[in-house]
Amino acid sequence: MSAGASVRKEIRIRREAADVWARVEDPGAIEDWFPGIVASTVDGNTRVITLGSGLVMPEEIITSDPIQRRFQYRITAPIFRNHLGTIDVIDLGDDTSLVVYSTDAEPRTMALVIGAATAGALAELRNQMEPEEN
Repeated sequence: MSAGASVRKEIRIRREAADVWARVEDPGAIEDWFPGIVASTVDGNTRVITLGSGLVMPEEIITSDPIQRRFQYRITAPIFRNHLGTIDVIDLGDDTSLVVYSTDAEPRTMALVIGAATAGALAELRNQMEPEEN
């Protein structure tokens, strides 16, 4: 039996999928919409994020697919035995998008920690992307 876990969060954003994807696909811009990440650097398929606590986490970018609008990365820090993060931006056909952020991680507790953080990240992404009401 695996000691890993999967967590999935999703949010509907009143914005075209192409616009949302343009924000999500930029691996260096994650600090702009993911609370708790204060810095990120990208070199090829390696991204290094810095958390507000000062913890530095190296990541490997696995997929950045503009056709499927899918971004995947693997945290390679030794606190994980295994990790895969997936962000899908789905066009709902009515000028809105469904953004699904999935986390698969081992140990299980890390999936739960990251999964909770992704809910805040999706809310912030929606706050930034949706047009303001007049």
